Amino acid sequence: MSALADAYALTDDQLAFRDTIRQMVRERVAPRAAEIDERAEYPWDLRRLFAEHDLFGLPFEEQHGGTGTGALMLCIAIEEVAKACASSSLMLAVHDLGTLPIRLFGSEELKARFLPRCATGEWSPAFALSEPEAGSDPGGMITKAVRDGDEWVINGTKNWITNLGVADFYVVFAVTDPAAGHSRGISAFVVERDRPGFSVGKLERKLGIKGSPTGQPIFEDVRVPAGNLIGEVGRGMHVALGTLDYSRLGIAAQALGIAQGATDYAAAYARERRQFGQPINAFQAIQFKLADMETQTAAGRELLYQAAAKADRGDRDRGKYSAMAKLFNSDNAMRVTVEAVQVLGGYGYVSEYPVERMMRDAKITQIYEGTNEIQRLVIARTLR
Repeated sequence: MSALADAYALTDDQLAFRDTIRQMVRERVAPRAAEIDERAEYPWDLRRLFAEHDLFGLPFEEQHGGTGTGALMLCIAIEEVAKACASSSLMLAVHDLGTLPIRLFGSEELKARFLPRCATGEWSPAFALSEPEAGSDPGGMITKAVRDGDEWVINGTKNWITNLGVADFYVVFAVTDPAAGHSRGISAFVVERDRPGFSVGKLERKLGIKGSPTGQPIFEDVRVPAGNLIGEVGRGMHVALGTLDYSRLGIAAQALGIAQGATDYAAAYARERRQFGQPINAFQAIQFKLADMETQTAAGRELLYQAAAKADRGDRDRGKYSAMAKLFNSDNAMRVTVEAVQVLGGYGYVSEYPVERMMRDAKITQIYEGTNEIQRLVIARTLR
């Protein structure tokens, strides 16, 4: 039992950092959450705040200007921010996702060029894998990159890309050898936003996560130097899948934070709301809802922290555990937020109270970074 607990025990420094983030979220993030959602505006003020407190340094090693604190501390930070504002927490999750390909597979030159400026929060990345006709199936990808001397020329349109228009660079996956199939015919590149031929296409109007722009980056004869290739030619799917083994943790943490935020709000409301002469938390129907919400969320936290510890250690089964953490926590976030709305009754259905926003935000966690149907496939394949 002690060996398992030690796998993800939090240090005093981690607990202190968590408390600092928790206070910052309470004082600065929570008061902005409703406005961010209502206006569907990217929270530049909170991005600067996170940079000042080294939150953007969490994914990076110290040699690249980061905190060197690992995946677990990053997940804790995402969770704490997501308790109040899922859109703001996505800034941290995508910071991890968009830089992971460079950190895991990039050349030393690419790491030196991009990672330090991301660690300070000066630069922000985007991860461009999905396309209008290639979501869960990357084999349908049609974006192409053709070698021309010392450069690659990229043409195509991506879809559902987070950080569109605010990212300073995009990790772009493109077909480099159509005859080789998606397992060997796709490569990954870094494309800076100021490259001629790059443009911002349609921005989506979404159910939730409205403070994070999502849409279509367009690449028309965009030229990048050969040095912007990530890893080897034809190994793009290896880069993508290796990245997702780690990055799913961020979405699991976001879902966990949403669930805990909704549980906390519903419990506080139930203490104050009176019906039939007593607080509604005196009624067993409400008590059992809250008990299940808290229990399921606590279970999700244990699974996520274990998965993050495995990622930090580089355990071979980290992909399985990250998929399980994402699957469990995102499904739980949807269940819990629906129940939170029910606890608040009519008040839960109006935007004056945050649980309807939390319910809308929760839904996407079951879809992005791989749908939960795909997560079940990933997990099932480890059981053969």
